[in-house]
Amino acid sequence: VQLVESGGGLVQPGGSLRLTCVGSGFPFSGSAFRWFRQTPTKTRELVASINAVGDYTYYADSVKGRFTISRDNAKSTLYLQMNDLRPEDSAVYYCNAASRSSVWNTGTQVTVSS
Repeated sequence: VQLVESGGGLVQPGGSLRLTCVGSGFPFSGSAFRWFRQTPTKTRELVASINAVGDYTYYADSVKGRFTISRDNAKSTLYLQMNDLRPEDSAVYYCNAASRSSVWNTGTQVTVSS
C-alpha cells in the first residue's frame, strides 16, 4: 500500500496550488479519502474528505470556500485544489485512505509567504 503526495511548494498569499496523491496497492476506488495538514506546533488537522464515489465532501471551516477536494478513480488519484492561500495554510499536507488509515507517507510541504 502506498500513497504519494506531490504538488506542494512556496506560494505568495492569495496564490493557488494543486496537491496530488497517487494511491497504489489497494482498491483506490473503494475508499474514502482525507487530506490532513500538520505544522511543528499543531496536531494533525483534518482539512477535507471525500467519499468513495466522489459525491460527498467535507471541509474544515478554515478552508471552506477556498479548497476543493476531488478524485479520479480511473487514475487512482486524489486532488486538493487550494486557492486564496494564506500564511496560516502553511503546513505539511498528507493524504490518507479511510480503508488504510494507518498508512501515511511523508506528505508535501506547502509554504505561503511573501
